[in-house]
Amino acid sequence: MNYPMTPKALRGLAAAAGLTAALAAGSALAQDKPGEGVEVIPLKSSIAEETFQTVLVNKALEELGYDVKPIKELEYATAYVALANGDGTFMADSWDPLHKDFYEEAGGKDKIYREGVYSPGALQGYLIDKKTAEEHNITNLGQLKDPEIAKLFDHDGDGKADLTGCTPGWGCEKVIEHQLDAFDLRDTVTHNQGSYSAIIADTITRYKQGESVLYYTWTPYWVSGVLVPGKDVVWLNVPFSSLPGERKDVDTSLPDGSNYGFQANEQKIAANLEFAEANPAAAKLFSLMKISANDISAENLLMRDGEDSEEDISRHADAWIKGHQKEWNEWLDQARAAAE
Repeated sequence: MNYPMTPKALRGLAAAAGLTAALAAGSALAQDKPGEGVEVIPLKSSIAEETFQTVLVNKALEELGYDVKPIKELEYATAYVALANGDGTFMADSWDPLHKDFYEEAGGKDKIYREGVYSPGALQGYLIDKKTAEEHNITNLGQLKDPEIAKLFDHDGDGKADLTGCTPGWGCEKVIEHQLDAFDLRDTVTHNQGSYSAIIADTITRYKQGESVLYYTWTPYWVSGVLVPGKDVVWLNVPFSSLPGERKDVDTSLPDGSNYGFQANEQKIAANLEFAEANPAAAKLFSLMKISANDISAENLLMRDGEDSEEDISRHADAWIKGHQKEWNEWLDQARAAAE
């Protein structure tokens, strides 16, 4: 026999239905925003041009619900220790293998999560202007042992070549310092260090004035969009492979037989291991995200031309996302699925 429901029963049914709907909505929210309420502290070095890659990761994490704090600037060696200790959450520009010593000294895979490749195909090395290279048949850094060749790149009158080098703390300076000894160049080459953006700007000015220039740089970076390899400048080979630390026996030769003295690098997203294990959505995202070296260089050139404010870089990131929306959505969908 069916009995009519009392007002109290109706209210109970309505409350139960409302609770079910609320639970369903909460479940949907949890699936869409698996990082809800979880704080993230992004780290980056003093290289302003690495902000773009970091902002892209920040924006993806925010779409997953994470509470992303302002970027904290630390030089690489300190940043790896901060990641290992949990004082930072992730760094979007972990250079592998350039940073191998920093990574291992901070605890390596036991402390730091680093899966996938964010940006492949990064090169580093020494370049000179094409005019001087062709006039004096210079193809190898070792030729600067000759004082007469070295003097071609002397800008301060001390008779030694002035090499626009690497900022202390970046990792590349250790390689350059090591190679100056290994290639017996101490007596003929001066490694000029300081703010890279300032000293490379001076180098470009000298080039435009018709002077011979010798400098270190890397890709992706805007410099090779201004001084174009093969057109304005040429890469120099090194006498032989020679790296410091744990990479002392590594062959730095490239597949085409060239040897610029540095291994080809990949940029990876490094994160605190405990965070990655507790946040599978973020960990999956870190392993999936990918951007080309050309896209990074193009954005860096915009920064070099004056579009370098936080608002500018955020706008550049939004434009990149719009141009890669399908990939972007797939990364986020796979990250959400990993959290279920």
